Amino acid sequence: MALAAGILIGHFVPAVPAVLGKLEVAEISISIAVLIWIMIYPMMIKVDFQSIREVGRNSKGLFVTWIVNWLIKPFTMYGYAYLFLFVIFRNFITPDLATQYLAGAVLLGAAPCTAMVFVWSTLVRGNPAYTVVQVATNDLIILIAFVPIVKFLLGVSKVSVPYSTLFVSIFLFVLIPLVGGILTRITVTKNKGKDYLENIFVHKFDHVTTIGLLLTLIIIFSSQAEVILGNPFHIVLIAVPLIIQTFVIFFLAYGVCRAIKLPFDVAAPAGMIGASNFFELSVAVAIALFGTTSPAALATAVGVLTEVPVMLTLVKIANRTKGWFTYGK
Repeated sequence: MALAAGILIGHFVPAVPAVLGKLEVAEISISIAVLIWIMIYPMMIKVDFQSIREVGRNSKGLFVTWIVNWLIKPFTMYGYAYLFLFVIFRNFITPDLATQYLAGAVLLGAAPCTAMVFVWSTLVRGNPAYTVVQVATNDLIILIAFVPIVKFLLGVSKVSVPYSTLFVSIFLFVLIPLVGGILTRITVTKNKGKDYLENIFVHKFDHVTTIGLLLTLIIIFSSQAEVILGNPFHIVLIAVPLIIQTFVIFFLAYGVCRAIKLPFDVAAPAGMIGASNFFELSVAVAIALFGTTSPAALATAVGVLTEVPVMLTLVKIANRTKGWFTYGK
């Protein structure tokens, strides 16, 4: 729906993306920034950072997650994207476009999922305490690891990216909503209690977050309308390495958890957080670095389109393989 709406607006009412594209401060799109905050801020409210004190309870599962997310996933994403975009699909994509699509894929691979993991964990009946610690520590690692990983991989791709823009992006799209979420959580819990916060308050933002995501996608696709209409097959080509990466990373983390005999309610969410992406951050950084009309932004948007159906497939696979984790009992 967002794809179709964006293309129609961009093709028949091109003045809309043109006007929105001019609303920038320090090369940051104001409209996109506001929508990203609308998406990320409610997610940060859900994260209980006090849970970090329980980090030792499921340390093996956390180490699996950290290693897969930060030492493996960004580099396999780069590898798959390069293989398909520059080698297998070289007859369909020009080198310049492939470089930009690769940059978008790198941004997705370097940003493992945060709050959406709560959804996937619930669907596989994951351990709630483990999931919360997993997400909280991941959000803190992003503040430190995202910039150097992206800078290194884009440098390998010969894409010039200033450190200043990366740091500003992390500040705007992670640190500000993270601090806002923490302060909101503390304030609401103090005044209304934790049950009110988790069962009533956070759900007030459910539809707002969805609307923010849809409007962001519409803006991106409207800016890319002519590119998509001229190369509709590129959407499929971009999606291929992204989907393969998602399955490989899930089964890697899931399989390691099985090998070291972790319980299913830890193994399943461990696989989910590695497989899924913090696509809100990826989209925001792609736009900050390359612009709303860039092929890199389009690649991150394709990541959004593929994520939900692929992750739902992995949820089904996890639930059907729960018996793998009985260990003969």
